[in-house]
Order: sequence, then structure tokens, then C-alpha cells
Amino acid sequence: MKKGPFITVGILAFLVSFGLGAASKMIKSPALQKYSVKWSDDLGTKETDIAYGDGEAEKFDLYLPKDDTKETYGLAVYLHAGGFTSGDKSEDEEMLSWLCSKGYVAAGINYTLADEKTHASVLTQSEEIKAAMPKVVEAAKEAGYPIDKMTIAGGSAGHALAMIYAYRDGADAPVPVVLTFGGVGPSSFYAEDWGIFGAGTETEQQRAVAAALFSAMSGEAITPDMIADGSYLEKVKPISAAEWVKNNPVPTVVAYGAYDKMQPFLASKRLKAALEENHVDYQYFVLPHSGHGLQNDNAVSLEWIQTVEQYLDKYMPVSK
Repeated sequence: MKKGPFITVGILAFLVSFGLGAASKMIKSPALQKYSVKWSDDLGTKETDIAYGDGEAEKFDLYLPKDDTKETYGLAVYLHAGGFTSGDKSEDEEMLSWLCSKGYVAAGINYTLADEKTHASVLTQSEEIKAAMPKVVEAAKEAGYPIDKMTIAGGSAGHALAMIYAYRDGADAPVPVVLTFGGVGPSSFYAEDWGIFGAGTETEQQRAVAAALFSAMSGEAITPDMIADGSYLEKVKPISAAEWVKNNPVPTVVAYGAYDKMQPFLASKRLKAALEENHVDYQYFVLPHSGHGLQNDNAVSLEWIQTVEQYLDKYMPVSK
């Protein structure tokens, strides 16, 4: 009976050790310095650690642009990386500063990290993000920045949570979600795709690993027998962004590394198929020589972030 939890904790430790967000590495590239902005009072005002719930981690930061004269503003939310077990909104300050410099209200949101004490999961984290969003919009309005539309993005774990919100919860958002973007976020949980962790459907050991991994992520009790008969798919559906694209098929820009050992590249192909099937205006970038950090294909990385900016300008134009 102790084998399952042991495997689960081991997998979580593995994720936190190597679950590095794509954007946090990318913006350090010399080619991408335009998209890495140091915060200063010249950009506007930053309000930190605003509570959206009672939990210790349930806080967000607002980056308010200098120009406070517009009738409405677009909101750009960026969620931090960290394998669902580590990370903090402050780590994305340069990305959030860049978004604010473009004229958006930007927000970084913390969520309860998964460990043995909190028993948090991707599901509970996604529910926290959903609960935060009306509070973020309300806080911006109270500060004098009425929000009329939003985009939600992130890197790695944050990207997964961003996609879940955009597709699963976006139709119920306090303002329309008009775009989602990010990199290397897991979007589906088919055991046969997760062989990088030893998961699969063919052997008892593969099914045991898949059951432990998906139990930790979903917060549901998944057994090897469920992996064998396929019934686990309903358990992981709430955290499988690709399964929800049809609910709110918003424009999407994503990037994945072909040699990713943290988030299976095979899973990203299911997202691409869902985007195509639902006629989404999307761009799907593959970095052919890169892993989870998207570190070996600077030209493609630059094209990706330039496309993100193009989609922001198209779907979240800042009024002059």
C-alpha cells in the first residue's frame, strides 16, 4: 500500500527538479531582450500580494500601466512555472513588465503548490486560478483600470493551468478570454504518451507508474486497473486542456521542444489536433533540437515570441 505514494512523491520531486518554464529561460537569450523588461516606476505602478482567497498562496500581483486615461484595458495574466510543486509569481516580473510596457494591465497569480502537506493537485490549482480571475478584474477596476478582455499565458506548469482556464473555464470568465499563449505546458494525459516517466499501458509496472503520476496530478485515486481499461481518462479530463478546446476555442500560440523529457512531445500533438479539429486560429511551434527549456533553437524561439506579440496586437489591441 505504500508503493503508490512513494512513487507519487518521487515523480513530484522529479518534476520540481526539472520542470523549468520555457519563457523564464528564453527571455535571457540576447535575441529576445526586447521581451525582457526590467520593472521601474516609469512603466506604471505595481501592487503586490493582493489576496483572492484565504489560502497562504492565494495572492496575485498587478502591474498597472502608466497611462491611466483609457476607458478600458486588456488584462494579460501570466502564470509561473515550477512543475506544479515550486515557483512564484515574482519570477515572471520581466515578462509581466514587458506586458505592462505594451499598455496592458498584467497580473501574476500564485497558486497552492503540491506537496505532502497541502495535497494540492493540478485540479485544485486550476480551481484557484478560476477563483482568482474575478478578483483580479475587480482589483484592476478599483485601481482605475476597467478590463474588457483578457489573455492568459504561462510557462510549463503555468502554461498548463493557463490553457485549462482558457479552454475549460474561459466561457465563464468575468471578461472574454481572447487569446492564450505559452510554452511546454502538458495538455493531455494519455498513459501511452508519458513513457518519458516510465508510464504506459502495456506492463504492470508501466500502469503502476501512470496511475501514481496521474493520481498526483489529478487529485483523484487512479489505479493500474483504471489505466488498463481506460476509465482513468474521465478522471484526468478536468486537467486535460486539449479535451476542452471545443468549449472555448480561443486563438492560441504555443511552443514545444521535440526532445522534451519533462512534458511529452507526444501530448502536444494531441493539443495540435484539437486546435485543428475546432478550427482555432493557432500557431504551433516545434523547436526541433530543444528540450523543456526550449534552449537550442533561438531562431524558432524568436519567431514564436514575435508571433505572440502579433497575436496580442491582433486580439488585444491597445487603444491610442
